[in-house]
Amino acid sequence: MNLTPLHDRVIVKAAKPEEVTKGGIIIPDTAKEKPMQGEIIAVGAGKQTEDGKVTPLQVKAGDTVLYGKYAGTEISVDGEDYLIMRESDIFAVVK
Repeated sequence: MNLTPLHDRVIVKAAKPEEVTKGGIIIPDTAKEKPMQGEIIAVGAGKQTEDGKVTPLQVKAGDTVLYGKYAGTEISVDGEDYLIMRESDIFAVVK
């Protein structure tokens, strides 16, 4: 992927939506919810403060994160779908 986010933005590959419930019921495409978890693919250099210093991001490529339902902007690169969002849109890192 030839895409590098700027400043405090990250690129996230969203997890696949659930196909089957825990009880074994198959979920049709029209009822699948947008996933709120994904893997960080790339991160920017960090947020620039008013005095010109760059604050590094707390997340890194490879982290699995939780984010808001409507967070980020959907983009498509080389046939793959990604989300680009600010670090502040991320709620937590899954360990």
